[in-house]
Amino acid sequence: MKSLTKHLTAKQQANEMIFIPYIMAGAQGLDQLDAEIQLLSQARASAIELGIPFSDPVADGPVIQEAGLRALKQKVTLGKIIQQLKKIKTSTPLVIMTYFNPIFTYGLDRFVQDLAETNVKGLIIPDLPYEHQNLVTPLLEKSDLSLVPLIALTTPKERIPELTKAGEGFIYAVAVNGVTGTGRDYQESLDEHLAYIQKVSDKPVLAGFGVSTKEHVERFRKNCAGVIVGSKIVQMLGEGKQEEVRVFIEEITCDS
Repeated sequence: MKSLTKHLTAKQQANEMIFIPYIMAGAQGLDQLDAEIQLLSQARASAIELGIPFSDPVADGPVIQEAGLRALKQKVTLGKIIQQLKKIKTSTPLVIMTYFNPIFTYGLDRFVQDLAETNVKGLIIPDLPYEHQNLVTPLLEKSDLSLVPLIALTTPKERIPELTKAGEGFIYAVAVNGVTGTGRDYQESLDEHLAYIQKVSDKPVLAGFGVSTKEHVERFRKNCAGVIVGSKIVQMLGEGKQEEVRVFIEEITCDS
């Protein structure tokens, strides 16, 4: 069992809510990345998801898209992010969220080898279909990197057990149809959908996309192991509200 799977499964078995915040690496400058990771670690993040800026972020809503553009304007690249991560000391597992193009351009072998020198333990590639995962899975077999699957509301029910069995680390349950972002309305059928994924999965299931309130967290906690929160945190960090981020996380995770 890879370390991210072991780490998060232990939290689930202890009935501890899993909370993963998302940030866009380099949006405030790469020199701020260490401080942002330490802030989220101190806020008791179970793991931290790091977005990689990309020019065609098809799954990202406006807040995260704009953060990615800020990073790109500062000439932040995947290579520069990895070099920065090699210098950052943290006990909190890191999970990279990137589209396939940046890692293909970087070099798949080199990417996996370089991440071995960091605390990155998970990988999310939203535009890599399950049927094409063999482009990367052979390279991950001897590494400690978990390839995290995404399951959409439109994923056929009979396909879900196959995806959860193949996935590692955790199962990313996309809670809306469309891109990320706050202010989303959730379907009434979502609770049943999440409960089914968790029922057939032996890994923690986390709900993401649009999670931004304590009410969201309490709702999802009834049917899965935890949540991923992105746009709300990205927006506050972009406005320089680091202390507000800490307060927000305390509020949404308190008693959960």
